[in-house]
Amino acid sequence: QVQLVESGGGLVQAGGSLRLSCAASGLTFSSHSMGWFRQAPGKEREFVAAISWSMSTNYADSVKGRFTISRDNDKNTVYLQMNSLKPEDTAVYYCARRQAGGNRYANTGYDSWGQGTQVTVSS
Repeated sequence: QVQLVESGGGLVQAGGSLRLSCAASGLTFSSHSMGWFRQAPGKEREFVAAISWSMSTNYADSVKGRFTISRDNDKNTVYLQMNSLKPEDTAVYYCARRQAGGNRYANTGYDSWGQGTQVTVSS
């Protein structure tokens, strides 16, 4: 059974930084592409970043240049380094495993999800 556990969320002032972690178990981690999504109150869950098994990365335009996704296959962990945070980045952040052939930018392209971690950016 796949388990994804996010950590690292919290309250930070605008302009600050946070690093989110997602520890994975129950899967051959190095063989899977992973993604980060976020959901703000009253809004739909949206794509943030993705990293393939071959280390290629993709970002939403809203976070490009500020966020960095990475992975450590020895630790079965994917990270999201978030810099220059803005109040509009406030959301619950989720990591997810992309299913084979799934659309990396869409919720439907992922088949396993963590419970989420809250990120709040104050102005």
